[in-house]
Amino acid sequence: MTDAFYITAKELANGGLDNMPDELISSRHMIYSSPATLDFNSPGAKGFGVKRAGLAIPGSVMLLVAPACCGRNTALLNELGYSERFFYLLLDDTDIVTGRHLTKIPKVVKELCDELDYTPSAVMICITCVDALLGTDMDRVCRKCEETAGVPTVPAYMYALTREKRLPPMAAVRKSVYMLLEPQKRKSNECNILGHFAPLFDDCEIYELLATAGIKKIHELSRCKTFEEYSELSRANFNIIVNSEARYAAQDMEKRLGIPFIELVRLYRIDKVHNQYKLLGQAIGAELDDGKYYEETTEIIEKFKNKYGALTFAIGECVNADSFELALALTEYGFKVTEIYGTVGERNFVFVKRLAELSPETKIFSNLSPTMLNYRRTEKINAVIGNDALYYHPELKGIDFNDEIQPFGYQAVKLLFKRLDERLEKEI
Repeated sequence: MTDAFYITAKELANGGLDNMPDELISSRHMIYSSPATLDFNSPGAKGFGVKRAGLAIPGSVMLLVAPACCGRNTALLNELGYSERFFYLLLDDTDIVTGRHLTKIPKVVKELCDELDYTPSAVMICITCVDALLGTDMDRVCRKCEETAGVPTVPAYMYALTREKRLPPMAAVRKSVYMLLEPQKRKSNECNILGHFAPLFDDCEIYELLATAGIKKIHELSRCKTFEEYSELSRANFNIIVNSEARYAAQDMEKRLGIPFIELVRLYRIDKVHNQYKLLGQAIGAELDDGKYYEETTEIIEKFKNKYGALTFAIGECVNADSFELALALTEYGFKVTEIYGTVGERNFVFVKRLAELSPETKIFSNLSPTMLNYRRTEKINAVIGNDALYYHPELKGIDFNDEIQPFGYQAVKLLFKRLDERLEKEI
């Protein structure tokens, strides 16, 4: 039996990004889709996958064009209240071989719109790897649907094959949901927050900080209840990206609507959070005083350390954080991280290099490696963070920290330690 593959932070950093072992590159081996990995391994499996995300436009409906095998996992959406907004065009073998379904789509869209007792704001056409392999021009298909049904039609690509490419499914769908915005006069005291399909927590300090800078209205797609509210997003003076997967959408909005963007990163090292707010203030021409939030967060971390001592953690990637940045933050705070289950890429390799200096023996595993079938714990671990880490260690104390509502900034750090404290105290 082959043990679960891992590499230490030091070994990985010394080898460099261009020399990662094959076990950390999913395209070079079979993929292990464990219960721990389903919510990010498949763009349609769980949470805000492509199908649910595509319905973020208020009043929209979706037509899934796919063979039955691709549509079977959509039942979860019915449980979440989307049953009246989701429809199917199931493909048979002849459709797939000949591509004849492409002529059916406009007719089906018209039938769908005619049968509804209201006019949808948009029809999202969700297509799968079948059309990726066929090379379908979905922009052309959507234009034909608009001509036939008289309703704006937008593509949503559920291409699992492209998840590690330049434009993965969740980045593409983020562009799609903003495509219906039309240019209008921008307002200097309004901005958008882009990145997630659920809002930030209401007590996130970014709202108060932007208010002190004169921003009177902050738009988020997830808070839009009507199509009219959705349309107001195009009058923002600037966009703030809080998830890098929204960068493609922001670039498109800058090109089409003239709205510039500023990109922020979710961080758990509070000195970096402070620096980021300082840079944000400079970018928008305002001084953002985050002193009280910094002090509050520092106090919470110190109280936690004094209460529990130098805990040892394992961290997964099914979590509202970058696993490696979070591991680095906890290490810098004086804790120990023995294991990380995560995907290493260009964006987070900088955290790996810094972690290698502070905790060179930290083990890095790949959730997608088939060798994880044989994973066994060999290190002492006090607590775990992330759904996948909980899956590997059901006997240990831990938190999933994977809410749909998103943490950010100092609020994220405070919430993390609050959740950990509640869990550990309950166990004691």
